[in-house]
Amino acid sequence: MIRAKVNDKNQFDLQIKDKQVKINDKEFMLDALRMEEGAMHLIIEGKSYRVRIKSSDAETKSYQLNVNGNAFSVALSDEMDQLLSRLGLADLASKKVNEVKAPMPGLVLKLIASPGDAVNKGDSLLVLEAMKMENVIKSPGEGVVKSIRVNAGDKVEKNAVLIEFE
Repeated sequence: MIRAKVNDKNQFDLQIKDKQVKINDKEFMLDALRMEEGAMHLIIEGKSYRVRIKSSDAETKSYQLNVNGNAFSVALSDEMDQLLSRLGLADLASKKVNEVKAPMPGLVLKLIASPGDAVNKGDSLLVLEAMKMENVIKSPGEGVVKSIRVNAGDKVEKNAVLIEFE
């Protein structure tokens, strides 16, 4: 089961199997058509939805979506995330970090943080374009930016070190 929190207030439990979708305790038939990279057309119970991913953060499993012209912020948690939360271990990533690596190959579009900046968990560090989507890379924990190993316009491979912390 996946838990989705929409706009930091509405929470839904999702189960998806083939074309059957269960949202909380209600089941739906889903028809999905991928239109282009980052865009889909969904039909649920005869209603049409055009969904476009505006940005995503794979590390925090958060997404900025546009659904039929309306903006939504969605945070997902899978069963492992939910278990860690129940055990009180969800905030282990807030410990001091040494570096941030690229979660995927891409192009550095914009640097947000600078050397010497003190950052907290979730603070935006840079924007990485991958598969025609802009991904905001955020700090996995607290620290002070020691150095930035990339520049805007650089192409990076997966796991390349982007930022080092003191």
